Amino acid sequence: MSGRRSSGSGTGWPKYKYNNSNEGKEENAVVQQPIERPISLYPLTNYTFGTKEPLFEKDQTVQARFQRMREEFDTGGQRRSVEGVLIVHEHGLPHVLLLQLGNTFFKLPGGELHDSEEEVDGLKRLMTETLGRQDGVQQEWVIEDCIGNWWRPNFEPPLYPYIPAHITKPKEHKKLFLVQLGEKALFAVPRNYKLVAAPLFELYDNSTGYGPVISSLPQLLSRFNFVYN
Repeated sequence: MSGRRSSGSGTGWPKYKYNNSNEGKEENAVVQQPIERPISLYPLTNYTFGTKEPLFEKDQTVQARFQRMREEFDTGGQRRSVEGVLIVHEHGLPHVLLLQLGNTFFKLPGGELHDSEEEVDGLKRLMTETLGRQDGVQQEWVIEDCIGNWWRPNFEPPLYPYIPAHITKPKEHKKLFLVQLGEKALFAVPRNYKLVAAPLFELYDNSTGYGPVISSLPQLLSRFNFVYN
């Protein structure tokens, strides 16, 4: 069956009519409507940052980390981890909240899931452990979309946003989730970390400074419509 597209009434893509030459009549094609996901951003000055006891990694060295991953993989299989992307704005520009350890290491809040733990519940637990306040008030975490998937093919640092063709059993699966912050909040930051707000333009194409996962955030977030409050 042959056919051709012809311009329909009105403007905009992809509004058109489909002409079927065999039947000699026009049928309206399905009109695709644009999809916009509004995400509210609030000023960095709306948030208060306190401190709490240091939060230490389970492993003291990179070598120890991958040795533990190897041992756990032999017994429990692929590691699952989740991280939260928290966005504020300053001077009308989106900024991502990052945990800074030392002078050059940055990470998103999150960590490893327990066995059979659901991803959203696990992320809320990890966010509370990392940034939850200490005065007994429960922090409400609103988890929006999953915005990224990364895989670790071997017991080594490199992560990829896909599973390489020759890999049948990735060693870790990391998922990134967008967290919708409330208008105001109090965060308690572990004393051995600093919580910094990094603008998207600084992260973009800057894997040298922030690593491949964090430097990919500007592209991952570009599909959202930020509403500045």
